[in-house]
Amino acid sequence: MPSLTNAAAASVPEADGAAIAAHRSDRPEQPAAWRRELGQAFREPEALCRFLGLDAAVAAEAAAAGGGFPFLVPRAFAARMRPGDPADPLLVQVLPRGDEARPADGYASDPLVEAEFLAAPGLIRKYHGRALVLATGGCAVNCRYCFRREFPYAENGATRRGIAEAIEAVAADASLSEVILSGGDPLLVGDDELAAIVQRLDAIGHLRRLRIHTRLPVVLPSRVDDELVATLGRSRLTRVIVIHANHPAELDEAVAAAVARLARLPAVVLNQAVLLRGVNDSADVLRTLSERLVEIGVVPYYLHLLDRVRGAAHFEVPEAEARSIHRVLQQSLPGYAVPRLVREIPGMPSKTWLG
Repeated sequence: MPSLTNAAAASVPEADGAAIAAHRSDRPEQPAAWRRELGQAFREPEALCRFLGLDAAVAAEAAAAGGGFPFLVPRAFAARMRPGDPADPLLVQVLPRGDEARPADGYASDPLVEAEFLAAPGLIRKYHGRALVLATGGCAVNCRYCFRREFPYAENGATRRGIAEAIEAVAADASLSEVILSGGDPLLVGDDELAAIVQRLDAIGHLRRLRIHTRLPVVLPSRVDDELVATLGRSRLTRVIVIHANHPAELDEAVAAAVARLARLPAVVLNQAVLLRGVNDSADVLRTLSERLVEIGVVPYYLHLLDRVRGAAHFEVPEAEARSIHRVLQQSLPGYAVPRLVREIPGMPSKTWLG
């Protein structure tokens, strides 16, 4: 299966799809602040290691371990990392390690067998009443545990033509009430194209909700600008924004401001985290994460066990340990602040609750 190497650094791939592409502006403009910021992101592990003052041996291991999965870290995210600490929990999520090359039983390139659930180009149907549109193969940060790190986006419809066909399939299926924009990260799509996608979904009468799964408000909060808020604010659909933060240190004041802007749309704002060895595998860290999320107006939603993607075995926390940590959260947090502990099992009609 092809890797994400070419897709991850781009936004929407340059394919056909006149219904979407026709909304692109032809007038020359200065790139938005978030695009300029993304252009200055770290794209080599050595550069990030120098920025953090890490030992040359750490940089050398990271450079050798990258493999086919590209490196990308916005400076806004890197600025929250502790200088001189190779075990910083934010750094651990994004820095390649030699462990990635070690074979591990049960780990695969497509751990959720999503290729089997393609209902149309760019459209994944796994659960009743909702479908996931692959808006792009690109992200603003490349997390080493990403379950789609080898997903062949272009081959599976994450193109302008694929998006158009996916929306046509949604329009033809009256059983759907919710569309999930995902990827990659759907907020990496340019404003004109995102507006076109939202407009077309708005016109589908049987849809009631638009859900967006995105890490950009956390790793690149400047993306939540006036244009984005206006685009989402014009939709008649109930908006649900699911962000992705794994550690309380990710949630600085810039992130809090971005979340507040989304909440005023109005939108329901949720967080899903992944339980990761060396990042958040303790009740204390997860309790602090939940408290910080609630403080900035985000509901702790899911705590996922690791999806067993090839190269990520060193992140796994065993289920028995995860259950033990989750019990402590249940005993020490109000119910609304306790995320559901879940595992995704391919072919099941929903996430499997473990807590």
